[in-house]
Amino acid sequence: MARHALVLGGARSGKTAFSERLAIRGGTSPAYLATAEALDGEMRDRVASHQAMRGTRFTTVEEPLNVPKALLTIAVNHDVILVDCLTLWITNLLMNNDDVSSAVSELSATLVGLRDTKVVLVSNEVGQGIVPDNAMARTFRDLAGSISASPRSATTSTSSSPACR
Repeated sequence: MARHALVLGGARSGKTAFSERLAIRGGTSPAYLATAEALDGEMRDRVASHQAMRGTRFTTVEEPLNVPKALLTIAVNHDVILVDCLTLWITNLLMNNDDVSSAVSELSATLVGLRDTKVVLVSNEVGQGIVPDNAMARTFRDLAGSISASPRSATTSTSSSPACR
């Protein structure tokens, strides 16, 4: 059975670079499942920077909403998949008025079923700060936390701090 990894860290903490190294070491045919939507200039610059850093080492698939289905499709031809990032995915689902709790449950079930493909999931750590002052931010925090708290969603949790690189 493939072991999945959940890489948590703060914004701009090096999670993606760490996860890319983990994925490259984890298989021979890595894929990169990008959940970001480049809706403004700043995000387009971030996406371009990430694409340039990973170069041609990964097959890239962009899917902002249906991550579980994309994982199943990609797993047919790849032995390791890096999903970057779950917090953007949750944001996309919230902005699309989708049922995020159901989507997170579906992701957990999908990960359990992927026995021959390792999945490296990247997520921002959002629950260690203050309690947000509005309902949507609290919902987001709780949903993001539910991914990292679910025992079915990952078998390994790693910090992306420099000491772990």
